[in-house]
Amino acid sequence: MPAYTTTSASGEVDLRMEKEGPGAWEPRTVYQVFEETVQRYGDRPALHFKKVPHGGSPETTGWSVYAWREYYDLTLTFAKSLLALDFPAHGAINIIGFNSPEWLIANCGAIAAGGVGVGIYTSNNAEACNYISEHSEAEVVVVENAKQLEKYVKIAKNLPRLKALVVYDGTGEGFTCDTPIYSWKAFMALGKDKSEAAVRARIEAQRPGHCCTLIYTSGTTGPPKAVMISHDNLTWTVKNFVAALPFTLTCEDRSVSYLPLPHVAAQMLDVHCPIASGAKIYFAQADALRGSLPNTLKDACPTYFFGVPRVWEKIYEKMQEVARSTTGVKRALAQWAKAKGLEKNRRQQYGGGGGAPVGFGCAYALVLSKVKAALGLHQTKICITSAAPISVEVLEYFASLDIPVLELFGQSECTGPHTSNFSYAWKIGSIGRDIPGVKTKQEAAAKEFCMFGRHIMMGYMKMEEKTKEAVDEEGWLHSGDVADVDADGFWTITGRIKELIITAGGENIPPVLIETEVKAALHAVANCMVVGDKKKFLTVLLTMKTKLDEQGNPTNALNREALDIGKELGSEATTTEQVGKDPAWKKYFDEGLKKANAAATFNAQFVQKWAVLPLDFSEKGGELTPTLKLKRSVVAEKYADVTANLYK
Repeated sequence: MPAYTTTSASGEVDLRMEKEGPGAWEPRTVYQVFEETVQRYGDRPALHFKKVPHGGSPETTGWSVYAWREYYDLTLTFAKSLLALDFPAHGAINIIGFNSPEWLIANCGAIAAGGVGVGIYTSNNAEACNYISEHSEAEVVVVENAKQLEKYVKIAKNLPRLKALVVYDGTGEGFTCDTPIYSWKAFMALGKDKSEAAVRARIEAQRPGHCCTLIYTSGTTGPPKAVMISHDNLTWTVKNFVAALPFTLTCEDRSVSYLPLPHVAAQMLDVHCPIASGAKIYFAQADALRGSLPNTLKDACPTYFFGVPRVWEKIYEKMQEVARSTTGVKRALAQWAKAKGLEKNRRQQYGGGGGAPVGFGCAYALVLSKVKAALGLHQTKICITSAAPISVEVLEYFASLDIPVLELFGQSECTGPHTSNFSYAWKIGSIGRDIPGVKTKQEAAAKEFCMFGRHIMMGYMKMEEKTKEAVDEEGWLHSGDVADVDADGFWTITGRIKELIITAGGENIPPVLIETEVKAALHAVANCMVVGDKKKFLTVLLTMKTKLDEQGNPTNALNREALDIGKELGSEATTTEQVGKDPAWKKYFDEGLKKANAAATFNAQFVQKWAVLPLDFSEKGGELTPTLKLKRSVVAEKYADVTANLYK
């Protein structure tokens, strides 16, 4: 039986090789691919970034650039400095900070030194950082700034293998710690006397079945698990996905790096796709998701763009605000153009017949092209979403702008993508079909979505039982998701097995589908969570669309969209507390739930009661993970009293 899994960072796994097709491609290490790209595109731009001076503005700061050879050489310099600290083969470095060239250089430098890169979310507190750094046995921790350094100064004493703390935006001045603290410049100089041959020896000792990255899961149901990703997982998955694209990814292509790099999707798109293709990366500012992302998009004009559902929802909400303020002929023209855009994209879907409706060219020239340019998405060849459910309403809105947003399904455990929609084969509301070279099956009883291929993880580090639960003896990964497939091979995820609500009557109900219908029926609602485990009926906790404070956290004040809806209802409520007591809003929620219930396939799926929560879900509040997935157990515990009142 092949040894497809291991729980040791120094272990090596057998690859799931096939006799023909993509599964038979020659296995490669990350640096074999990296060096080929450097040879091909050495002087071409790789990384675009802004070094904003203290007191300066991103808008008035020009772009700096590292060419591919500079980028590569800097990773070797970082690797030499690691070796100067006696960094062991298969050792780990941790990186905590917003996306930057230094993040990528440190990550790839660790791989060059024969080690493992581990990203940590910037929102993690000291305790969470301690767990990951201790579990991964961090030898070096790279931090962005004083805020992140402070966490590690507190916990360094708990990390016996820690040799250095490195600050890439600052010097570490003013901090005292038994572990040496280096500025980026000082650390990069540590290995000046180390020969490149020492790094070369580490690179050449690497094998495709060795681990080179740990992705810590967001821990929605318990402590984070360390997903071990091999060289072959990364190089094969990228090559395979890029080969499936309807265009050739080259050094002329561009992407914007803004999603958290500890997430597998961000690493694939910002690190490994460019390494395989020579594509250019533009780094967004740290406040990208609080408002500056549109500026970066307009600067970079990405040719491929990935956004988690909440990113697309925020753009949608902003565009809806603009639409509400538009009147007269301009409004009518926009509605006509969007109708043409939606019709065109419905025809472009699988089985839709193709072509464009009469008048689409005019609609595109007069309206749609201008909207796409204003968003910075006028040169995108593919827009993708994944990581959480997204409503058909949002997808159809972007289709109406001639920006088809294609759903993809994947997990950290399968190195990112497993199924995907592509422009030549897509259906709104589905997660697409198997990408080439992978296999999917359903476990008959639960309809569990199971995956096989060279993209399947090595295992969970130091967690043998969890690894056996996830990957069976034949090498199939059990996703934990419930799925359906149609006659054309397009898959739909209907829920998570662990999230299934089992009512007092014994009915198994996936909450995600109901929550999607509720949000579609109630446009003033930002988030919701269906409750009803071991209960006689279902209820739902609702959060309103509200204003954010300066740090991007939700307040109790309704935002413009919610206020406008309230005005139409005849309500003067301006806060979430007032909404919960307002008769006009009560009628709105009752009617919305009636509409959502109409989509139910049987009575046990009806939502019978609701409650409005004081604040929207957020990462800071603990209800969302850094990738904006709902932590149901946290919400259930936090609002247990509210839920209890619904069942009185």
